[in-house]
Amino acid sequence: MPLRAILLHELRTLSRGWLVRLWLLASLFVSLLLASGWREIPAAPLIAQVLFPFLVFPWFLVVMVLGVSPVTGSRVESLADGILSRPIARHQFLLGAWAARVVLVLGVFLVTIMPSILWVSLAERPAAEKPAGATGFLVLGQEEAEGGVTLYGTAAAVGVVALVLTFQVSLAFFLGTVLRNPLWTIVILLFLWYPVNIVLHQFRLEEFSPLSLSQAVSTLVRQPPPWLDASQDTQERQAVSETLDEFTKWFSSGSQEPAETDAPDFFEPEEYNDFSLAWVLSAYGVLTAASLGLAMLCFGLRDL
Repeated sequence: MPLRAILLHELRTLSRGWLVRLWLLASLFVSLLLASGWREIPAAPLIAQVLFPFLVFPWFLVVMVLGVSPVTGSRVESLADGILSRPIARHQFLLGAWAARVVLVLGVFLVTIMPSILWVSLAERPAAEKPAGATGFLVLGQEEAEGGVTLYGTAAAVGVVALVLTFQVSLAFFLGTVLRNPLWTIVILLFLWYPVNIVLHQFRLEEFSPLSLSQAVSTLVRQPPPWLDASQDTQERQAVSETLDEFTKWFSSGSQEPAETDAPDFFEPEEYNDFSLAWVLSAYGVLTAASLGLAMLCFGLRDL
């Protein structure tokens, strides 16, 4: 299929570039460096701190550079010959190039973030941080731990950040298609993205501001599954909890009595206790679809 061929070709081309390789190494180093504070910082704000570089700075710059490149600069002329001389529709090329960048960005994100999250979550936490019925990674029950995290909340946080990264790629893709100049596109994105995010952050709009979302992550990772039965048998929860405790003790080589200090205030706000995962997913999903749709419309009507 032409779409699959374009996807694989773009993935091979991008993965051989020095930018992606340096980004992979740098993001892995930064994530592990941030996660090394697990002895002093509770799990929830520490996970939010680890996700911060992907949501706000500096990896936003790399994502934008990757997103603006497919149909900008001199590449437009070379694409004309390829599309007009082969049985490839315009939307197939654009979807393949967009999908390749999304797959690459999400692949780097998951490869670099999962070791840090597992380290933070499975490490033996201070006794004061663990509520009754909680393990290092999974809170079994309806209780919200002061620093404990749930498997559902952590998976939801990773999924939300992945969706935000997809939106960032789509936004850069759209502006790159419209402007067809990578340098001007990056400059405009920088001068628009951060001021708009700061303004939205003042209103605590985590549905539209990654800066606010980075603060809300500590609330999200503590949320229990919405389908959890409140009348679940307490003895069964305790038995599963003890089993997982034995696993985390075997997994973690850290001290069981680390000194706990206050977490950074930025990652422990109280304004996001009413955080709605559905609203956040809907907002970023609509923005992503709109950016990709406008890019395809512009490319189909004007270019080539």
